[in-house]
Amino acid sequence: MQKHRLILLVTGIMAIVVALPRGQARDVPPTTDTGITRVPGIKVGQLTLDTRPTGCTVILTPANTVGAVDVRGGAPGTVETDLLRPDELVSTINAVIFAGGSAFGLAARDGVMKYLEEQKIGYAFGGAFVPIVSGAILFDLPIGDNPRVRPDAVCGYEAAARATTGRVAEGSVGAGAGATIGKFGGPGHAMKGGVGTTSLTLTDGLIVGVLVVVNASGSIVDPKTGKPVAGVRAADGKSLEDPFALVRRGVAPSGAGGNTTLGVVATNARLSKAQALKVASMAHDGFARTIVPSHTMSDGDTIFSLATGQVDADVNRVGVLAAEATSDAILRAVRLAKGLPGFPGVADLK
Repeated sequence: MQKHRLILLVTGIMAIVVALPRGQARDVPPTTDTGITRVPGIKVGQLTLDTRPTGCTVILTPANTVGAVDVRGGAPGTVETDLLRPDELVSTINAVIFAGGSAFGLAARDGVMKYLEEQKIGYAFGGAFVPIVSGAILFDLPIGDNPRVRPDAVCGYEAAARATTGRVAEGSVGAGAGATIGKFGGPGHAMKGGVGTTSLTLTDGLIVGVLVVVNASGSIVDPKTGKPVAGVRAADGKSLEDPFALVRRGVAPSGAGGNTTLGVVATNARLSKAQALKVASMAHDGFARTIVPSHTMSDGDTIFSLATGQVDADVNRVGVLAAEATSDAILRAVRLAKGLPGFPGVADLK
């Protein structure tokens, strides 16, 4: 009799679980996964140059991926971004490339174009293929001994050829090899930035992944505690200045753009270009929460948004998850970065 009651109890519980409305999955906290490649079909490839700390990072998309971009910084270096506006003709995108080398690094895009054309990816036209490749660069020319070493078409091609759906290398790699942070505190007070990625998955199958390259003029704070984890170093070279206190004293970035944090949000949600743009816009909240200050005239802060269209999802859910994942990815980028002479990593301060 007791065994029979137990079977009925288990069966009843299973029936209740099955009967739960699909929407109730929204109340379940998202789980943290490996990174942006958790989104099916998204591939990442990186190349780090060995002659100077710089390189490029390429994100390849599956067919029919919708793309958008939101540029907030005052000194952006971008390519093929106007086409991603909701009112323009093309709605899909084949790749995004991030590169060091300042404006010279935009040449790395040519290599990605060449690689994708060889794979017959892009718009077919007269026997040729025209890939849609957008990108952005960051300023890292002062890092290392030779500012004439910059990512070029070979870098872009090799990074694209290396792209996989596997785990993404983080820290001082690819476009983040020469990335630095905390420069608004003046010379000798900065630290090392880099590449970071993470993803969030809900129980109903929605996945939102983010990859960032953190090269900010500001400091990095943990939004959960409000405490700095990297950025402007104090006079002792080991402790960190409070960036909020610096801002309130009137300390601010100055000079031409020499920074820039770049990000790409990828989701398996089905979104229009306008909705993808909204996700990119909301993801910038992650920049503002974690980088102090952010979106200055000395930064070219840019976030791309990619929607692969595999599941139905509310754009609001996608956007708020994108902001959270962006903050997490920024923290990973600086915590995993390896220091360079004059630019210690987080581990070097401990």
